[in-house]
Amino acid sequence: MKVDGVFAGGGVKAFAFIGALQVMEEKGYEFDRIAATSAGSIIGALIKVGYTSEEIYTLLDQLDLEMFKDERMSILPFTLSKWLLLYFKLGIYKGNAFESWLRDVLAAKGVRTFGDLPKGSLKIIASDLTKGKLLVLPDDLEKYGVIPEKFPVARAIRMSCSIPYFFEPVKIYDRGSGGKPSYIVDGGLLSNFPMWLFMDGNPKRWKKPAIGFQLKPELSEMPPKKIKNAVSMYRALFETMASAHDLKYIDEDHAKNIVFIPVLNVKATDFELSDEQKDKLIVLGREETNHFLKKWCY
Repeated sequence: MKVDGVFAGGGVKAFAFIGALQVMEEKGYEFDRIAATSAGSIIGALIKVGYTSEEIYTLLDQLDLEMFKDERMSILPFTLSKWLLLYFKLGIYKGNAFESWLRDVLAAKGVRTFGDLPKGSLKIIASDLTKGKLLVLPDDLEKYGVIPEKFPVARAIRMSCSIPYFFEPVKIYDRGSGGKPSYIVDGGLLSNFPMWLFMDGNPKRWKKPAIGFQLKPELSEMPPKKIKNAVSMYRALFETMASAHDLKYIDEDHAKNIVFIPVLNVKATDFELSDEQKDKLIVLGREETNHFLKKWCY
């Protein structure tokens, strides 16, 4: 059975998606169109270019996540260097190593640009800080004078995964405004779970079956945010901003089409995950997807 799939952002928590994919394959489901944000866009792209769940597991399991921390060379003291990178480059790490890895992995399946994929089969969310708006890639690239079909898929994923201050923003030069740059960052800032992309103008039902994969508990089980000081208030503020857009689309009807995978004790940037932690995430993804499919009815 073919379904549309939506994969949320969540950094390294996305290991849970591997378990979900294993179950989907075992039950005979295939993904037609995919919409995704941040880490979800990595999984979504790997699916669309033809990787199986086991191949994705092997790719990510063998990957040294620390290699993505590609700092710029500096003769300055470590702490001072990081502050200067934040101030002048807007991020501690370049993000080039991440994009290079993606480019090679996608090219191994014959995909480099969006033109190598079926039209409309992969939609990736990013955030344009310069213009203050949400981007759907590759669709919105035309507004910058860029040909969508010629745009690298790896670059789009890098944009969607550019965690603010962690990775440097990606620049798009708008040919329609004299080549002025727009700074593009993590899509999760504006829409971490873009299930709304497949509603096709109908607020209550999709034209074809769609299943979303969320890295949070069900809405009724979400723990309240604890605000004790300015730091925790900032965290709560950021999380509220990131989720408010998507939550208005997830009522009881839509929640029936979502696999909620409650990853609570792992941060998006925990790049030092142990093999045991990875395995637990995969098992959790399997369990929640199995539970979901037993009761799911489109």
